[in-house]
Amino acid sequence: MSPVPVIAVVGPSGVGKDSVMAALAARDPGLRLIRRVITRPEEAGGEPFTGVSPQEFEAMRAAGGFALSWQAHGLSYGIPMPSDAERAGARALLVNLSRGVLLRAQEVFRPFAVLSLTARPEVLAARLAARGREDVADQARRLGRADMALPEGLRREITIDNSGPLDDTVEAVLAHLQRESA
Repeated sequence: MSPVPVIAVVGPSGVGKDSVMAALAARDPGLRLIRRVITRPEEAGGEPFTGVSPQEFEAMRAAGGFALSWQAHGLSYGIPMPSDAERAGARALLVNLSRGVLLRAQEVFRPFAVLSLTARPEVLAARLAARGREDVADQARRLGRADMALPEGLRREITIDNSGPLDDTVEAVLAHLQRESA
């Protein structure tokens, strides 16, 4: 059995990473989601994730519970190593990652690809305001990082604009994955 690729979904805050991932998994049962562990209460909303305290996170990290972990936006994020059950029957595993950990992730997960989502600045601003998780100052900081480049040295990268309808983005991603697997 060949290894199941891990596809990191990245992009600026408000680009719709979690919406795109959920829509892809709903559309193609061979695409599965890796659930992140975050030091944020689960009631905070957003993506499906496992919320833990900073102490629980550190205990999990110290026990080797993460294939990858990092800090961003004042929170800790961890990615458990995908289990055999998660990989069974999967065509690819999708995970929401920070652009800053992509080179490390490329070494941990093999095969590995990056799906970089983009959107026009006015779309990002409207989406951040609509989700209501950040105050105006934090929204401005996130928008200021929106054009952060991906690191040099990534071996496989797909860039898709998600400014329009979600279905258009899903179609574009699936078409790209189909071409690559042909």
